[in-house]
Order: sequence, then structure tokens, then C-alpha cells
Amino acid sequence: MSLNEVHISSLVVHVKPLYLNIIKQQIERLAGAEIYGESAEGKLVVVIETQNQGYITDVIEVINQLEHVL
Repeated sequence: MSLNEVHISSLVVHVKPLYLNIIKQQIERLAGAEIYGESAEGKLVVVIETQNQGYITDVIEVINQLEHVL
């Protein structure tokens, strides 16, 4: 029996509050990414879970490049 790797990372994403819902929708479309919390000030707690560590850094880069992410 082989063991599967699981890589989990969490991050806080700071968003312009006016665009919070738009950014939430965009993040939720990313495979392996889930939003676990948010604040009215525009902060999102995002958890990324995958079997590939490189994918986590790819997802973080995609999130960083979203318009209205600070």
C-alpha cells in the first residue's frame, strides 16, 4: 500500500472590500482552494489542499495576480 502525499497551506488574502464577492467567486473556482473565513474589511482566509506542492505555489500566484487583491 502506498501513501499519498497531501499538501495543505493557508493564507490571508487582502481584497478591496468593494470587490470581496467577486474575488471570493474567483478563488472558489480554483481547484483545491476553499474560503474558510472573511471579514468586512476585505480579508479572506483561504486553504489550499493538493497532492502536489508545486500546485500550491501556482494557486497562490494566481490569487496574487487577481485584480483588486492588495
